[in-house]
Amino acid sequence: MRSWPTPVLPRLPGVGEQLRLFDTSAGEILATEPRDGTARMYVCGITPYDATHLGHANTYVAFDLVNRVWRDAGLDVHYVQNVTDVDDPLLERATQTGQDWRELADREIELFRTDMTALRVLPPRDYIGAVESIPLVVELIERLRRRGAAYDVDGDVYFPVHADPAFGAVSRLGPEPMLELFAERGGDPDRQGKKHKLDCLLWLARRPGEPGWESPYGPGRPGWHIECTAISLHHLGADVDLLGGGSDLAFPHHEMGASEAHVATGSAPAARHYVHAGMVALDGEKMSKSRGNLVFVSRLRGQVDPMAIRLALLAHHYRSDWEWFEDDLTRAKARLARWREATSLAQGPAADAVLAKVRARLADDLDAPGALAAIDEWADRALERSDEGDPAAPALVKDIADALLGVAL
Repeated sequence: MRSWPTPVLPRLPGVGEQLRLFDTSAGEILATEPRDGTARMYVCGITPYDATHLGHANTYVAFDLVNRVWRDAGLDVHYVQNVTDVDDPLLERATQTGQDWRELADREIELFRTDMTALRVLPPRDYIGAVESIPLVVELIERLRRRGAAYDVDGDVYFPVHADPAFGAVSRLGPEPMLELFAERGGDPDRQGKKHKLDCLLWLARRPGEPGWESPYGPGRPGWHIECTAISLHHLGADVDLLGGGSDLAFPHHEMGASEAHVATGSAPAARHYVHAGMVALDGEKMSKSRGNLVFVSRLRGQVDPMAIRLALLAHHYRSDWEWFEDDLTRAKARLARWREATSLAQGPAADAVLAKVRARLADDLDAPGALAAIDEWADRALERSDEGDPAAPALVKDIADALLGVAL
């Protein structure tokens, strides 16, 4: 599947710091230590039945910072992202609106590409759809079957999660919270014939009126979790450096996918770090398609500079749950204007310390608000003393904002 264009990153003097991130499975901030000069990152992508909203953007901007900090530290980054271009929500929306599900998916994927381009999010090296990955999914299910970790329920194929002794290590949840979240987030704990309520779907037999692809189990389509597991294993191997997404994916999606990988490969953990971005709320509730309380990036782009949208997101720490207000955008527009005014000056205060501060803040669990404050301070000083300073400083600050924060001034 086609990705989106790569923005040109300015080269900054020196080398950035080692990145430290909060690991959900460890419950603490840990240093990331990619091997052989390459950082391997998988971030779960969209199900394309609606436009990109600010919750999506918050997640992808967060992992874009990871990508930029790693690159600034001299690492190559192999970034993989999927698209769940066939799944129940997509098929249901297509039926409701009378559209062909493939046309709906293609339209929303293209809109997502334009949103990511506008927000200057670095594209994944491999951008992979679920449909094109069905041969990988079937191959992985076969590996699980050979290990006795797949069983049939009326033509559907399930994965017994407790075949993995490490099940539960990603989210660190107990049985009752797991059951509650599984029911809320696409699971089927009450399905008759399952060996355990938490067992998850590997292959769904084709239902009337729905698409299906041939497999050893008959026509059907992949379950949600196995799709990402198959793509990640194929493109990045069994021990990726970071597996990420929104915090609502820690369970069941990342938990189930990790166990599938553990059993299929015989090794654990499937990822060295599990990292999750916070949820964005509107009117006191999590922004989600089911609630209909969405602020779409494409609509905001028609009103303001996309760099203001990005700054509004960066003003919140990536792990925080926060609520969107119009004031977020107002403050971001003012910040963007001030930064642009300061970097347009013929000279300004020396900026070496700004680079060091921005690098330090981002390396410390992506403290983007702290990084913004460092540039705010420089801009204030530059505008107060616009007739003195270093002629090279404005250009360096401009490059810092672009290369590390993704904000083009």
